[in-house]
Amino acid sequence: MSDSLGKILLVDDDADLLRLIAIRLEAAGYAVTTASSGPEALAKLAADRPQLVITDMRMPGMDGNALFGAVRANYPTLPVIMLTAHGTIPEAVAATHRGVFGYLAKPYEAKVLLDQVARAMQLSPAAPGSNPDVEAWHAHIITRNMVMTDLLAQAKLVAAGDASVLLRGASGSGKEMLAQAIHLASARHECPFIAVNCGAIPENLLESELFGYTRGAFTGAVKDHPGLIRAAQGGTLFLDEIGDMPLPLQVKLLRVLEERQVRPVGATSSTPIDVRIISATHRDLEEEMSAGRFRSDLYYRLNVVSLSIPDLAERRDDIPVLANHFLRKLAQRYRKEINGFAPEAMDLLIRASWPGNVRQLLNVVEQAVALTTGPIVTLALVQKTISELGEIVPFDEARRSFESDYLVRLLKMTGGNVTQAAKLARRNRTDFYKLLQRHALDPALFK
Repeated sequence: MSDSLGKILLVDDDADLLRLIAIRLEAAGYAVTTASSGPEALAKLAADRPQLVITDMRMPGMDGNALFGAVRANYPTLPVIMLTAHGTIPEAVAATHRGVFGYLAKPYEAKVLLDQVARAMQLSPAAPGSNPDVEAWHAHIITRNMVMTDLLAQAKLVAAGDASVLLRGASGSGKEMLAQAIHLASARHECPFIAVNCGAIPENLLESELFGYTRGAFTGAVKDHPGLIRAAQGGTLFLDEIGDMPLPLQVKLLRVLEERQVRPVGATSSTPIDVRIISATHRDLEEEMSAGRFRSDLYYRLNVVSLSIPDLAERRDDIPVLANHFLRKLAQRYRKEINGFAPEAMDLLIRASWPGNVRQLLNVVEQAVALTTGPIVTLALVQKTISELGEIVPFDEARRSFESDYLVRLLKMTGGNVTQAAKLARRNRTDFYKLLQRHALDPALFK
């Protein structure tokens, strides 16, 4: 299937027609999955993301229109083609006004079907796990998650235009990486991508850093400085944590966006600019506007298109992919031969809450790589690194970790003498042996 032209989900309650269309599509080089009802189709969509859905209009229970509504709600960039009998053509035409890619009237011609499928495939996002060379613009974003795949498809559509984009997501979720991907997919990709963290630069420096200044504009201004907005000329300016920008600078940024020109501090004239603005925030800007901390006119200028990045905890299927990717990169950097994670260590990574998102996962993996002395990253090491980086592990995990550490300390203190160690722990010898077996501890190793 990896050599196919793409994956198609075909939905029809007519088993004979379903088989006929599937045969024709497979003969043309497509990988086809079939479903005989709308609910079955949604279940298969959740399990494996295709690049196109072809569905009959009239089906018992959930019909084609209802299925399209569910697909549009959950996978907004996934194209849908309707199959319709002559009497439902007006409904199909109306559906195209709601976003259906196209429709085919029965009986359809094979060439018309294949032509429409080929056009839909050109617009559809690549399936998760597809060849990364095809999508080099987001090769640095590692994902197999369907929500992320759909987000990247939306980002690619946005990149083709020049609208301002607002990225929403928690700290560490990858907002700057998505901004870079949009830049790389745009016509501006050969020009600079300049990133500015509005919350990390002191207020008194942010204005001069952004807008630039002229020589003598203030004490210490010994030469002209063009500023970061002009440094991004022709390219993209990424304003991270825009919600932290002070109100006086919000006014000046709004003027730049409205007039498409910037006046450096101390200058008497303005310079035209051609820069795309992508901004990002972990704050609720609607709440900030209500509180008077963020200007509504600037918000609407920045929020022409809004994209939301899910937390890592909402895309747990990406955790093994990301963890192993980080492990390979970091093992090379630390010059260590590490083959992977122990199964129970990976299980803990998948179940952790990750309040710090992808950035926290990277930190945990890096610390584990730095500390490991064997070819496998163990559960104990992952527990230690997650705990030290502020993660609250589940109670059972914490108890097992404490028991193991406690027993090791006792065995070290007593030189592996089980009777003495059991006495110190105030447990009978039989119970103590059971504890040692539970944690795979051999007293002989401590003698």
